[in-house]
Amino acid sequence: MKLTSKGRFAVTSLVDMAINSSGNRPISLSEISRRQNISINFLEQIFSSLKKKGIVKSIRGPLGGYIFAKDPSFIMIYDVINATDEELKITRCKGIETSCLSTKKKSKCLTHNLWNNLTNHISSFLSSVSIKDVSNDSYESFFKLKDKEDFRDSNSRNNYL
Repeated sequence: MKLTSKGRFAVTSLVDMAINSSGNRPISLSEISRRQNISINFLEQIFSSLKKKGIVKSIRGPLGGYIFAKDPSFIMIYDVINATDEELKITRCKGIETSCLSTKKKSKCLTHNLWNNLTNHISSFLSSVSIKDVSNDSYESFFKLKDKEDFRDSNSRNNYL
């Protein structure tokens, strides 16, 4: 999986908006740029994509900027990343009709299902967390690990020897 700066900064920018917006006051890209140290040119590219996907709306004028197109509690992290044309996929295959391997045969690599399942877990997690959740730091992973001692004991190689 490769999550580029564009996807990460899109999420960061929207969390910044959620934290710093009062009422329906538009937030300018220069404000976000200053607080998050992201170039305005890059933010313009990101917000153009977010606007096309209906995540934000632009407000023109001297007091203009961007507002959320819908409540931030309904804007999921997965949708933000998807809006910036990021691909959350760990496997190298291009789809069902192609192969993971560099052969002419249509076949999966030995670990295809492992990486495909991991991609699905990551997508599910990001689809369950909203911008509002992140701005309030009020989300918890549903992939909770046991206490380190329990984890070591249950996964010890000695249990299998």
